[in-house]
Amino acid sequence: MSKVIAKIVSQQGHCDAGHKVGDEYVIDDKTPEGICAWAYYSLFPFASVLQYGGKFPWSKDENKVSVNCPDGHNPVQFVLTRVD
Repeated sequence: MSKVIAKIVSQQGHCDAGHKVGDEYVIDDKTPEGICAWAYYSLFPFASVLQYGGKFPWSKDENKVSVNCPDGHNPVQFVLTRVD
């Protein structure tokens, strides 16, 4: 199983969890400390695909995918990157 790094690349409005551009979280076999549960629930399915060798047909880099948190009024955008 590969590790996945979730990095915040964009944040608009006010994030109640305090996330900001540049924050990074390692996603492996445990929920990363400090990450918003709502964001993590959105990231988890995509991270699982990357962890187990999958890729997304719309992504230009098979080791990366962009995912947004579910708060449409204060969006936080993450880029997930598979690292071996």
